[in-house]
Amino acid sequence: MTKLLSPAPPPPVRAGRLRPATAPDHRTGLSRLRLLAWPAYLTGFVWFLATQGMAFANDVVFLWLIGALLTAALHSGHGPRGFLPVLRDWIPVMAVVWVYSLLRGYGAHTPWAPHWLPQLRADEVLGLGETWTVRIQHALYTPGSPHWYDYAATAVYLSHFLVVFVLLAVLWRRSHQRFRQLLACYFTLTFAGFATYLLYPADPPWLVAQQGNLPPLHRVVWETISTMGLPQADSLLENGSQFANDVAAMPSLHSAYPAMLLFLFWPTAGPRLRALLVAYPLAMAFTLVYGAEHFIVDILAGWTYAAVVVLGLRWLRDRRADRPSPSGLNAHYTPDALAAEFRRLRESVED
Repeated sequence: MTKLLSPAPPPPVRAGRLRPATAPDHRTGLSRLRLLAWPAYLTGFVWFLATQGMAFANDVVFLWLIGALLTAALHSGHGPRGFLPVLRDWIPVMAVVWVYSLLRGYGAHTPWAPHWLPQLRADEVLGLGETWTVRIQHALYTPGSPHWYDYAATAVYLSHFLVVFVLLAVLWRRSHQRFRQLLACYFTLTFAGFATYLLYPADPPWLVAQQGNLPPLHRVVWETISTMGLPQADSLLENGSQFANDVAAMPSLHSAYPAMLLFLFWPTAGPRLRALLVAYPLAMAFTLVYGAEHFIVDILAGWTYAAVVVLGLRWLRDRRADRPSPSGLNAHYTPDALAAEFRRLRESVED
C-alpha cells in the first residue's frame, strides 16, 4: 500500500511582515504629501503676489516665513510632528516683532517736537556746506525715469524687511546657538532704537525738505517702485508701514541691521563672506542717503548702536561662560572633562 505523503508545512513567517491585501499604504500618501509640499507653497506664494502685490509688513513676512518652515518640515518627512518645534520657536518671535511694530506706531505721538536741525547741520559739515543727499540726487536721479542703480537701490532698501528674518530661519535649521545669538542681537538693537525714538524723535531728510528746510528731494525707492508696474505696487508704502512712524530716523535701523550682521559674523567668516558683510552696510548707507531716507549722522548712529549691542552681548556671554559653577568647576567643562575631574578627585581621596 502506497504511503501518502503529507504536504510540506509552509515556511515560517516573521511576525509583523504580513499585511492584509486590502490594507492602505500610508507611506505612499505621506510621500505624495512630501512631493506636493513645496509646489503647493510656491503656488500660494505666487498667487499672493499676483493678487495682493508685494507686502512687506512684518506680520505678512513672518506668516510666509513660518509657512516655509512648516513646508520644509513636511517635505523632510517629519509630518505634523515636525510642526511643533516651528510653532514653539517662531510664534513668540512673531508676537514680539508685532508688538514692536505697534509700539513704534504709537511712538510717533511724543509730547515734544521732532528734531531735525542738529542732523542737518552735521550733514552740511560733512558735505562741506551742502548735504550729500542733495548733491547725489541732483547728480544721479531723473524723476519718472529710473536708472539701473535706482532699481539696485530699491532692492537693497527692501532687503531690510527680509534678510534678518531669512537668516534667522536658516540658522534655526542649522545652528540653534547662532540662531539665539542673532535673535538676541536683533531684539536688543530693535528695542534700543525704539527707546531712542521716544526720547529723540527725528525727521528724515525727505520730511525736512517737505517742510521747506531743504531743497526739494525725492523718495527714490518709493518713486521707483511706483514706476515698476507691479501689482498694487503703489500700496507697498502703506503695507510696509502699517504702524508707521515718520520721525523714527535716529538711529537708522536700516543701517544698524547690516552692521549688526557684520559685527556678529565677522569673527568666523571667510574672505568672501567678509567682503559681502562689508559691502552690504555700505550699499545700504548709500541707498539711505541717496533716497533721502536718512541723514549721514543717523547712519553713523545706527552703526554705533549695532557695535555696542553685538560686542556688549558677546562680552556678557563670554563672562558668563568663564564664571565658575557652584561646585568650583568651570561651567563650560564638557561632560568628559567633568568625569575625568571626578575620577581624579576620587583617586586622590583613596590615596
